Amino acid sequence: MRIALIAHDEKKDDLVAFAGAHIDFLTSCDLVATGTTGGRIAEAWPDLRIRRLKSGPLGGDQQIGALIAEGLVDALIFFVDPLTPLPHDVDVKALMRLAIVYDIPMALNGATAEIILQGSEMARGRRNEQTAAD
Repeated sequence: MRIALIAHDEKKDDLVAFAGAHIDFLTSCDLVATGTTGGRIAEAWPDLRIRRLKSGPLGGDQQIGALIAEGLVDALIFFVDPLTPLPHDVDVKALMRLAIVYDIPMALNGATAEIILQGSEMARGRRNEQTAAD
């Protein structure tokens, strides 16, 4: 599973905590993150291997968008802060558009991110059961 991780400044702590709560599952995933978010997660959870891109406003959001367009992202977890003005709102909308066009799950908050990971874990379990039965 290839997961992209992004968080607005006021939500970075929430995403770091989310990663820690799901570290067992996330260690088996290929993770990519925007620069600052990826750095914060890597600092808190050194067992997670994270490919860090540029900071979001400096092109990291667009880099993740390119990975989505190339089929290199299976899910996008983007903890958005709806109460803070977004100077790079256009980049956020572009990521949302790409997630819709390429039909990948996109979580904008913790509750939805939980559902995406639970679904991924269940799908992985079904694949493992099927492989064992074969």
